Amino acid sequence: MMAPPKFSLYSRVLVFNYHSQLLLVKHPKRGWEIPGGRVREKESIRLAAIREVKQKAGMNIKLIKYCGVFQDLRSHKCELLFIGKPISGRIAVGEEVDDAAYFPVDTAMRMISQRIVKQQIMYCLHEKRHPFIVEY
Repeated sequence: MMAPPKFSLYSRVLVFNYHSQLLLVKHPKRGWEIPGGRVREKESIRLAAIREVKQKAGMNIKLIKYCGVFQDLRSHKCELLFIGKPISGRIAVGEEVDDAAYFPVDTAMRMISQRIVKQQIMYCLHEKRHPFIVEY
């Protein structure tokens, strides 16, 4: 009998401020990206998303919408994507990142080097695609 495959589950959030600017965090190796991270054992996906933004950017957010999932078939990694808004706190660079700031979406897209992160943002910005499942 084959053992079931193991998956890594991640939550990521597109956080928009009141000027419709997108929050990015700068990872030391990957560069600028949307905040998020691994869902812990026995942790809800939604709470993981909120926790990761707090840890990396120092602010409390409210999740507004679930957008969809990106699944990496080679690494068995699933990233669930949400849209959120800040509810309290200011940006404070937190764990595992070198910087955090809001940027206009077009500027943010130019700053991000990972193609998959750009795709995630584009899918989340097109509501007609929600909910989506992207396998790559």
